[in-house]
Amino acid sequence: MSRTLFVTTALPYANGLFHIGHIMEYIQADIWVRFQRMQGAEVNFVCADDAHGAAITIAADKEGITPQAFVAKIAASRAQYLDGFHIAFDNWHSTDGPENHQLAQEIYRDLRTAGLIETRSVEQFYDPEKRMFLADRFIKGECPNCHAKDQYGDNCEVCGAVYAPTALIEPYSALSGAKPELRSSDHFFFKLSDPRCEAYLQEWTTAPGHVQPEVQNKIREWLYKDAEGKGGLGDWDISRDAPYFGIEIPDAPGKYFYVWLDAPVGYLASLKNLLDRRGEDYAAYMARPGLEQVHFIGKDIITFHTLFWPAMLHFSGRKAPDAVYVHGHLTVNGEKMSKSRGTGIDPLRYLSLGLNPEHLRYYLAAKLSGRNEDIDFNSEDFAARVNSDLVGKYINIASRAAGFLSKRFGGQLAAPDAEGAALLQSLQAAAPAIAALYDGRDTSRALRDVMALADKVNEYVDQNKPWDLAKQQGMDERLQAVCSTCIQAFRLLTIYLKPVLPALAARVEAFLSIAPLQSADAAALLPAGHAIAPYQHLMQRVDPKLLEQLFDAPAPAALAAPAADAHVPGGEPIAATIGIDDFAKIDLRIARIVNCEEVEGSTKLLRLTLDVGEGRHRNVFSGIKSAYKPEDLVGKLTVVVANLAPRKMKFGVSEGMVLAASHADDKTDAGIYVLEPWEGAQPGMRVR
Repeated sequence: MSRTLFVTTALPYANGLFHIGHIMEYIQADIWVRFQRMQGAEVNFVCADDAHGAAITIAADKEGITPQAFVAKIAASRAQYLDGFHIAFDNWHSTDGPENHQLAQEIYRDLRTAGLIETRSVEQFYDPEKRMFLADRFIKGECPNCHAKDQYGDNCEVCGAVYAPTALIEPYSALSGAKPELRSSDHFFFKLSDPRCEAYLQEWTTAPGHVQPEVQNKIREWLYKDAEGKGGLGDWDISRDAPYFGIEIPDAPGKYFYVWLDAPVGYLASLKNLLDRRGEDYAAYMARPGLEQVHFIGKDIITFHTLFWPAMLHFSGRKAPDAVYVHGHLTVNGEKMSKSRGTGIDPLRYLSLGLNPEHLRYYLAAKLSGRNEDIDFNSEDFAARVNSDLVGKYINIASRAAGFLSKRFGGQLAAPDAEGAALLQSLQAAAPAIAALYDGRDTSRALRDVMALADKVNEYVDQNKPWDLAKQQGMDERLQAVCSTCIQAFRLLTIYLKPVLPALAARVEAFLSIAPLQSADAAALLPAGHAIAPYQHLMQRVDPKLLEQLFDAPAPAALAAPAADAHVPGGEPIAATIGIDDFAKIDLRIARIVNCEEVEGSTKLLRLTLDVGEGRHRNVFSGIKSAYKPEDLVGKLTVVVANLAPRKMKFGVSEGMVLAASHADDKTDAGIYVLEPWEGAQPGMRVR
């Protein structure tokens, strides 16, 4: 019986563009969905923008527009990424849609009826300078679990721990840098510590197939109490105070759902929006006996999807997920991706350079194992693997055989001889094992197996040498049989590669003059006499010059970077006169140094993490190591050239220039003085 699948990827937060980590997750899920459809499954594949929260409110305020307008602007950019990398969601919605407001409030009411919602007075951080309660993501400090610095107020990005903002060590406001005050406020809690929740989650998380074994091991750290009865799940604060862009809590004026409550409900809301537009009944669909609900997520949001989300659904009387598939992080050339450090791949730059999107799909698929493991994009390995596998092995099969068929036999296929038939049977026999690997998301092994089959076909070509047969009298029948075997093998390999390479597969289908391929088609061959179209080259090799350009310039053109020696010389003759228009081109901004560290391998540079009032952090390298200790700079205000072109350096990409003063004849580099504005200046203010 065919499967019915409801599949989602994690919702991207609608305060920025997609990065390569998003694209990796969407490609992984898209490959799995395409495979399932080729197997005959009925799939609804949806996602949405995570549109709520204080971060979006503040970003919208800075642009002078409403949060809704800000989210709409971000959402308008999504299609170019998804279409560009052949990622085919059935629906893309928003958590601010009416369906999400309705469903989130219904789930809350059902949890309240189940006795799992409790109101408590809590002490909450308040920013005395901004005069507002601080959302978790706008409080930073030291993780109480692993003691990593500069972590957010809801969970640690280093160890994955979830905690209350008040548990942070040395907290500070990420908006103003001020030390927050504790003030009382009534909040609503989801009672995850209730024995019913503990028992259910222990059962759900250990049930076969729900999460990977390595994820189960991680969950145990949060879910189970230790021998002394300590640990285990605490109750979850699901409310936030106004001002807050989100969904209002029923019967609680001025209170809003914490974004992580309504965000996963957005999966259901996007599905409901899709079904409503089709005229299908959402409740009836969710009640289907065989429906499987599957989520693809990254390892940084395991707690929300494997503990909070199943409990929310189960105790509100709804279907819990059948599987939560967790992938690791993507590093680039051995470095962890970081916006602030400029390490990563800009997906739009990749496309704009003319690099083939299916090269990236293939390479990522060749790395992903179905386990919660980090993978690395290595540019040299990327070029070598794509050129070897896709062009040198797979495409090579068709290019070596098709021309002879078109020129000598009108494109018509002949029946394979005994040797060719045996080869094709071995390719067909591999179908169940390859399908099992795809189903288990182990695309790495699946593609290795497919390329091993391609090797066998190329060995067959080398042994039979059609180019030699074409020169020999009386060998036409043999030539046609050998080339036909190659084309039949090429078709079978295309079936196995189609989930990864959908656009290429469509061109192959046109070349072979066949209907769209399905998995079941591997059981049969094309009949003798079937005519193929004239061959046109199907794929180019990776252009190393284009690949080099991908890393030559950082992604966002509006960001900034310094020279390696980032101080501004002084004590010398005044430079030539400039006009006010020239000065106006330099965008000087107040920045707060939120972190500073030495750069391994450099005797001059410090790496500064700056808050320039953009809702994100910048990474700047500055040649001031001889004059300052990193700990002396943290928390200080300074001035940065905010619109200087980004610069790729040996240690990462730098996004601005910190201004400093020194004498031109000082050869020691000790007489460097970083500019420090007076108290009262705020990050983002322009220096005029």
